[in-house]
Amino acid sequence: MSVARIDAALRRVPPWAIYVAAALWAAWLFRLGLTGGLGAEPINALEREYGQAALYLLVAGLAVSPLRRLSGVSLLRHRRAIGVAAFGFVLAHLAVWALLDLQSLPRLWEDLTRRPYIAVGALAFLLLLPLAVTSNDLSVRRLGAAGWRRLHRLVYPAAVLVAVHYLWIGKVQETEAMLWGGAILLLLALRIRRHAGTRAA
Repeated sequence: MSVARIDAALRRVPPWAIYVAAALWAAWLFRLGLTGGLGAEPINALEREYGQAALYLLVAGLAVSPLRRLSGVSLLRHRRAIGVAAFGFVLAHLAVWALLDLQSLPRLWEDLTRRPYIAVGALAFLLLLPLAVTSNDLSVRRLGAAGWRRLHRLVYPAAVLVAVHYLWIGKVQETEAMLWGGAILLLLALRIRRHAGTRAA
């Protein structure tokens, strides 16, 4: 299939389909956790699955611009939905950790202060929060296009922190974690290089 046909097919997919697919996947994972489909430690497994889904969607969002520039395939009209879906899985990951795993504010604070990878993950969440809140047309109008773009560059440090959190958490194979971390750094380098080239021009 040609690039033009792939691009045309993707353009016919409505952005809301990403929200539906993400919600159905999150619900399916939760059902698996309730029915024993996630193994002997369903809470830990559910927490991990939601975190990995957030990571995959974050990488997908970062890849939209480089993909368009390098291949001609455009997912620009879907980028906002991908980002909001990624944040939805971040929230689900956080909720499972705080409400189902720890079930205690003192334990939550203890985790934040004694486990560096938890603190790194929390900081990534705080950076992603304003991006999710302003992922709408009203915020673009209020902030102005330039201001909105500057704010949403917070995704760069947030993505690095996510990569560090994923590598540091130690619940996945180190090689897999390093590959995802490398993918994030590569995509960030491509995006930053583009911004630098635009300013130089």
